[in-house]
Amino acid sequence: MAKTKETNLREASVDELAAQLRELKQEALHLRLQQATGQLENSARIRIVRRQIARTLTAASARKRA
Repeated sequence: MAKTKETNLREASVDELAAQLRELKQEALHLRLQQATGQLENSARIRIVRRQIARTLTAASARKRA
């Protein structure tokens, strides 16, 4: 399953990666706010989103280098 995600990131354009990064950062913000107020139900989601952000940033930087 991870290969499919990686392939989708590599095939995405720079604009698509920027939009996805913006959405992921917004989700991370909401998750942090939920955690601070005690409303977060799935704390593992924070870790998952953080890793998705890292994957997206890696794909974007590889795209810029190429």
